[in-house]
Amino acid sequence: METVFRLPRLYPITDRALAGGRPHAEIVDLLCRGGATLIQVRDKSLSDRLLAAEAKAAVAAARRAGARLIINDRADVAAIAGADGVHVGGDDLPAGAARALLGPGAIIGCSTHGVEEAVAAAALPVNYVALGPIFATPNASVRREPLGLQAVARAAAAIGLQLVAIGGIDVERAAEVLAAGAATVAVMSDLMTSRDMAARVGEYLALAS
Repeated sequence: METVFRLPRLYPITDRALAGGRPHAEIVDLLCRGGATLIQVRDKSLSDRLLAAEAKAAVAAARRAGARLIINDRADVAAIAGADGVHVGGDDLPAGAARALLGPGAIIGCSTHGVEEAVAAAALPVNYVALGPIFATPNASVRREPLGLQAVARAAAAIGLQLVAIGGIDVERAAEVLAAGAATVAVMSDLMTSRDMAARVGEYLALAS
């Protein structure tokens, strides 16, 4: 691991469609008002030009609030936008190449979908490993069986890095996921569809206090 940092207990992920079409910067501003300090911008629908523009605006919104911003998938966009790092999956630029592009101070995260994958990913030049889906999720792009809390506990004990739990987590389930050993819960749908996003962030942070 190149950079030592502590994950906050909540790791929001943005989604414009779920958030009623709001720009990512507006979503980031709402999340930060609730107390979020590390946010991931995720968008697989925009052109490169529009994604770069949205990412730059989101980074600026995060900076104003003193928060860190991670870009999903695209290390090149993270570099262009001046983001704090990138979160990569199996089909993205490898973690080592992302580290070489973004430098030793960047935050690099990696998605995994099983305990053995999580252990293997922990050997890469990453700051955290994400494991999921933990529960069934409404995200149509996720077609994997839920791993459950036991997988969280096993992975957290095995990887030697901070573990991000993701997939189907809402405010009612967050406490048990954290208790199972996750350093943080990554949440998208429950936050993006909330009528008061900032207040919902506060509910998660109250659980972790």
